[in-house]
Amino acid sequence: MTTFFNSRKIHPAVHMHAAEVVAGDLSRREFLTRATALGVTASAAYGMIGMSQPAKAAAHIQPGGTIRIQQDVRAPLDPPTFNWPQLGNIVRGYLEYLVQYNADGTFEPRLLESWEVNEDATQYVLRIRPGVTWNDGRGTLTAQDVAYNFARWTNGTWEGNSMAARMGSLQNEAGDGPAEGALEVVDDLTLRLNLTRPDITIIPAVTEYPAAIVPDGWSGDPMADPIGTGPYRLVEYEVGVKAVLVKDPDHPWWGEGAYLDRIEFVDYGTDGALHAAAAEGEEIDMTYETVGEFVDVFQAIGWNQSESVSANTLVLRTNRETLVDGVAPYADARVRRALALACDNAVLLDLGYANRGTLGENHHVCPIHPEYADIGAPVRDVDAARALMEEAGMLDYEHELTSIDDDWRRNTTDALAAQLRDAGLNVKRTVLPGSTFWNDWAKYPFSSTDWGHRPLGVQVLTLAYKSGVAWNETGLASAEFDTMLEEASAIADAERRRELMVGIQNFLREDGTVIQPYWRSLYRHSRPGIVGADSHPINEIHVHKLGLEA
Repeated sequence: MTTFFNSRKIHPAVHMHAAEVVAGDLSRREFLTRATALGVTASAAYGMIGMSQPAKAAAHIQPGGTIRIQQDVRAPLDPPTFNWPQLGNIVRGYLEYLVQYNADGTFEPRLLESWEVNEDATQYVLRIRPGVTWNDGRGTLTAQDVAYNFARWTNGTWEGNSMAARMGSLQNEAGDGPAEGALEVVDDLTLRLNLTRPDITIIPAVTEYPAAIVPDGWSGDPMADPIGTGPYRLVEYEVGVKAVLVKDPDHPWWGEGAYLDRIEFVDYGTDGALHAAAAEGEEIDMTYETVGEFVDVFQAIGWNQSESVSANTLVLRTNRETLVDGVAPYADARVRRALALACDNAVLLDLGYANRGTLGENHHVCPIHPEYADIGAPVRDVDAARALMEEAGMLDYEHELTSIDDDWRRNTTDALAAQLRDAGLNVKRTVLPGSTFWNDWAKYPFSSTDWGHRPLGVQVLTLAYKSGVAWNETGLASAEFDTMLEEASAIADAERRRELMVGIQNFLREDGTVIQPYWRSLYRHSRPGIVGADSHPINEIHVHKLGLEA
């Protein structure tokens, strides 16, 4: 008989982790993430470690008003193919999510009322929140709607569908849909997921910005046909200019909040100086994100600052599949390793991000991830780098290093180019505007890309480095790596998972997959009087929490 863990019976691992917090062996944040992912409510999880859940700020918010947010307004896509958090922030006003990941590390049920997970994480029971209605009058949200979304997410043949990488444990062998019996509609408000293998990442996965829930049978452009369950309606969307949400007076929303009458996302491009000028000119009320020297600028003008510790990062990577003049220059692991050996990550953190972060170790698993294994920091060795390049016959090759034209990503990439030149390597720098760079971000031979925070290390590795997935920008295709990653994703206990992570992290470093120089703290600023504008580890903006101080 399968046993599930809910309010009547808590997963035994949760009690174990609570004891680890008391003993000082586990951080509070890690505990909250692990406990709530297993279905424990946030208030109960806080109580298990002797704390009270922080109070909501609703009592201090006056209804009505407008907030203007500095943020890119990017070309619309079908949600499973969303490739940047900014798209999720805009649709979040009307397209909602099953679960919400909060800045304190907790998972909060939204369109789900609760969920239950069996002991070996091979079966999930998702209980749909009753009384949630669609804004076009088609009726209530049902388990069939949710099953439709899971079926779309498992289609790995759909170009750009990054959710397929997250749903591998529900896919059929062909990878073009759900496995037989994987999606079991028990009744109108209950969906059972029967996995093909253990997978601890299902709940974290459904919080991600491509996982917005659409109705059964719908597929298309959420900006042209904005059907959803949320409290706002999209009334304006112009790429590169502005997107506008207004409170929907005709839709009875199920939730609490949605205080504002109007929310505007205004696109000022990637130049932080323009963002600061808009703030000083009272053209915006908050930033999507503040970076580099402009963190100090916004403090100087008296705006409120919030910071979140995050596994957000920049990777400077080669793509071993991309051809240059008919040749794949980065297919040779010696070339990839040489580039990493010629680099000092501490210099990139200093020059690229003003030391507002912590050092990375070239394997894309962060010390705040529960399964992180400390394998030591990489060491710069210019002589070894040159020797490898010479051995590969690439010492005189000119590397074209591409980045976006903004502040921290451009600066970090400039610093890498300077270090490579200091090592005697030939480097050409190419800097592109965002509208151009984003079109082909995964295809450049050698470039820099920012990657968002994920609660678990195995999540980001699955998205970025598993063979054939939509967001694999390095061209890594290794059965050995894929097998290790699947094994790690099946283990709920972070200590046991860490044992496998040693091999995974060493594999990525020895393969020269990426130069991953630092983990960056995220900053967001808002003018005095704005409520709910706190920074988020994934740069999410939970629009239903935004308001004006009473």
